[in-house]
Formats: sequence, structure tokens, C-alpha cells
Amino acid sequence: MSRKQTQLGLAVAAVLFAATAHADPGRSVEELLDLARAGNPTLRAAQSEAEAARERIQPAGALPDPMLKIELMDLTNMGETGPRFSPSQVGSTQYTISQQLPLWGKRELRRGQAETQARVAGHGAEDMTLELLTLVKRGYAQYWQVVRTQALSREIAELDEQLEKLARTRYAAGLGVQQDVIRAQLELSMVRQEQIQLDAERRSLHAMLNGLLARRADAPLADPQILRPLPPAAALTIEALIARLKARNPQIAAEAEKIIGAEKGRELTYRNRLPDLNLGITPVQKGSGLREWQLMFEVNLPLQFETRRSQEREAARMLDAAQARADSLESRLIAELSGAALALESSRQIEAQTETTLIPLTEASLRAALVGYENGRVDFATLLEAQRAIRKVKQDLIRVRADQQARLADLERLTGDTQ
Repeated sequence: MSRKQTQLGLAVAAVLFAATAHADPGRSVEELLDLARAGNPTLRAAQSEAEAARERIQPAGALPDPMLKIELMDLTNMGETGPRFSPSQVGSTQYTISQQLPLWGKRELRRGQAETQARVAGHGAEDMTLELLTLVKRGYAQYWQVVRTQALSREIAELDEQLEKLARTRYAAGLGVQQDVIRAQLELSMVRQEQIQLDAERRSLHAMLNGLLARRADAPLADPQILRPLPPAAALTIEALIARLKARNPQIAAEAEKIIGAEKGRELTYRNRLPDLNLGITPVQKGSGLREWQLMFEVNLPLQFETRRSQEREAARMLDAAQARADSLESRLIAELSGAALALESSRQIEAQTETTLIPLTEASLRAALVGYENGRVDFATLLEAQRAIRKVKQDLIRVRADQQARLADLERLTGDTQ
């Protein structure tokens, strides 16, 4: 290859790369998902909150700040002078440095509670990510449905125009009635009205998708081209899905962490029956020098028995509540999972039946009705019925395929799939 040909090839490649880089997103749902992960401020907020929760772990288990107390004793030097406020001019000055020391593993329990709260926040961010991705996947499926329905509507409009011309030709030749022409024109008007409604729905979905991507409502989006392939039915058995749900769903994981936190909270209330230690050391200044040293031990006396028993009962009830919420959530999510899986399997069967049986039959029926009407053996009402039948069947096929994508998105959210 000559140098000139090489340069030409590189220039073409650069142009193609630039065109691809600046192409409007939306041809596939993966493009929109990447934009959502990168630009949605709600996700950034959740991730920042999770990071903030992790920063609370170290302070939760740390010792409290030490205290410094300065006491000026005998300000008047036993009445011999007026009040003095200089440490070297009073009877004595005590400098007490004290440190509270929580004992009996209380610091470790508080740190453990903070760790569980940080993990709960992390799972919350994961769940928010899954929610956003699910909305994008569902929105893309709806957008694809509207675009495909618009294309079908244009095909039906062309067919209606042909039927209207055929009805006018037969009427002009004295082989048909004027009512057939009016019916064809009415049918064409209804299709055009549907196109107006579909265009409004498309603009609404366009704005909604851009909102999820944190873009301007009128930012350009490409027409959706492809749908994601469905996983094989063997990978979507109820048993396999439930196992993935229990292992990877962030809501279930968060509730499990809340149970651990409640257990640590209950244990901490029991440890509060035991006293904490406050240790202090006090150098005593007399004149300009330190003359004495004092050591102080201080403990709290946990004598408010009823208060602590109430706190312990509260902690036990909070643990019971956390366990009940976890059980309730798991049961509800399993029910949602089962419903979505069964709906997806049902839509697979409907799609197969529509593609292999209904569409061929309705197309054959329309062809036969066209030939019959041209030959005068079939009236125009029968021809319109055949046209409406194929229109409905094709619309149903588009709707079923979009519904499959929505059901798949629901399953992926429940099983913690962020793809």
C-alpha cells in the first residue's frame, strides 16, 4: 500500500470515528445506561452519602476528646491580698487532664454499628443505581415501542390509501358504492389521528429519557434500533432467580445489615449496665513551680435500673422489628420476582404464537380479502376487518416485545444485575 493510500485510509477512519463519537445516543439501551451511570446527579448524591457514612466508622470507635480543667485555688491568699487571677499569685493552681475510657467492648460495638450503617448506605446507593437503570431500560422499551408503532402506522396509512383508491376506482366503474369510499377515508383519518397521538407520546418519552440521563429535555436521541436479547428460559427458572435474589438484592442485603446493627445495639444496652472509667491526672502549681501531683479515678454508677431495663426492652423490640421487616421484604420481593418471571415466560409464548401463526394467517386473510373485493366476491367491510386484524396483530407483537424488555428489567433489578 502506498503512502498516499495509507494517509487516505487514516483520514477516512478518523472521519468515521468522529462521526461515531458525535452520534446521538439511543440506538441501543447500553448507550443510555452508560450515560445514566456517568451523569445522573441522584446517583452521585447516593454515592457521596455512602462515602460519608464510611467516614463515620473511625469516630464511632474512637475515644472521646480529653478534658482540661484549670482551677485557681485561694484567690485572696487566705485574705492577705485582694483577688488574684495569675496562677503564680494564688494559693495554688490545679491542672486536671482527664480522659473518659469506655470499657467492656463498648467502643467496638459502636464501631460495629457504624460499619453496619455504612454498609446499609452502600446498599442503598446500589439500589438507587438499579432503580435508575430499570427506569432507563423501561423507558427505552417504551420508546422503541412507540417508534415501531409509528412505522407500522405509516405502513397501515399507505395500505389505507391503496384501499381508498381501490374503492374510488370501483365506485367510478359502477362496481362499488360510495359508502365504501367514505369508509376508507374514515379509516385513513383515524390512522392519521393515531399518528398525532403517537408523536405526542414519543416527544413525552424523549423528554423523560433525557431527564433520566440529566440532559436537556430536547437533547437529541437516536431512534432505538435493537432490543437486548432475552436470556434462555433455562436461566430464568424460579429457583435460580430466587437464589440470585437472596444473594445479590441490595434491599435484602441492607435489611440483613440492619439486623446486625440492631443486635449490636441490643448488646450495647446490656453493656451499659457496667460502669465506664474516667481517668485524670492533676499537677498542682504553688507559686511558680509544680509542688504536687494528684491522680483521679472516676466511674459512673449505673443505678437507674428501670431506665436501663426500658432501654434494653426497646433494643430487643427494635431487633424483632428489623427481623420482621427483613422477612416481609423477602416475601414481597419473591412474589414480585415470580410474577415478573411468569409474565416474561407468558409473553415469550405469545410472541411465538403471534409470529408463527397469527401474522401469517392475518396476512393471508388480507390478501384474500383484497382479491375478493377486486373481483366483487367480498364486500368492503370484510376487507377493512382484515386490515384491522393484521394491524392489531402487529401492534400486539410490538407491545409484547416491549413488555418482555420491561419484565427483564424488573428481574434484573430484583436480582441485583447492573448490566
